[in-house]
Amino acid sequence: MEIEYSKIKVIGFDADDTLWVNETYFRDAEQEFAKYLSHYETPNKIDQELYKMEIKNLPLYGYGIKGFMLSMVEMAIELSNNNVSNHTISKILEIGKNMLNKPVELLDGVEDALIELSKKYRLIVATKGDLLDQERKLEKSGLLKYFHHIEVLSDKKEDNYKRLLQHLDIKPDSFLMIGNSLKSDVLPLINIGAQAIHVPFHTTWAYEQVEYKQTENKHYKTVESLKKVIEVLS
Repeated sequence: MEIEYSKIKVIGFDADDTLWVNETYFRDAEQEFAKYLSHYETPNKIDQELYKMEIKNLPLYGYGIKGFMLSMVEMAIELSNNNVSNHTISKILEIGKNMLNKPVELLDGVEDALIELSKKYRLIVATKGDLLDQERKLEKSGLLKYFHHIEVLSDKKEDNYKRLLQHLDIKPDSFLMIGNSLKSDVLPLINIGAQAIHVPFHTTWAYEQVEYKQTENKHYKTVESLKKVIEVLS
């Protein structure tokens, strides 16, 4: 089925792993965390238990590095049976602070794509995560000038997008979302009558992965980079 983009007036962009590198830093942090707790458990077990803790804490902390830091600390206390040292806790907090201070590494061709797309469409950012951290990254990225609106969502479910589009007075059939997550950036949009383009990143958080059956009969395009989005829309 050919997808029609002629009605599109507004394009929304995910931020992490769509505009810049993000998930890679979490994988590196998990490995460092496992080293600090290596005398309590195996790296694989630590990784599994940390993921479970993150998911358990999502309703409390939401998405982002700060919630990840708290989950690491809680997991260290639990795995060590309350024996983890203050020194190790300090090192775990340092992991998170280093993540927050990472430079913003734009993905290939992002700015060129934004320059081109901004000539024809109104561009917005619709991302989730910690508000302060996302604002910091957007400021450091140098990309703010291309966007008419920035929205940091608590989650990216159908209702979140419906409220956003209503708030900005955007009709679903005139909206296109671009992002790396099928679960957060593609499927919810298709379900509310908008369009979506999937631009995969080489690393995907397990929580964002979907099964094939969830994508069956869902009409969207997958392209390898934002440069290719221009070709799709031309």
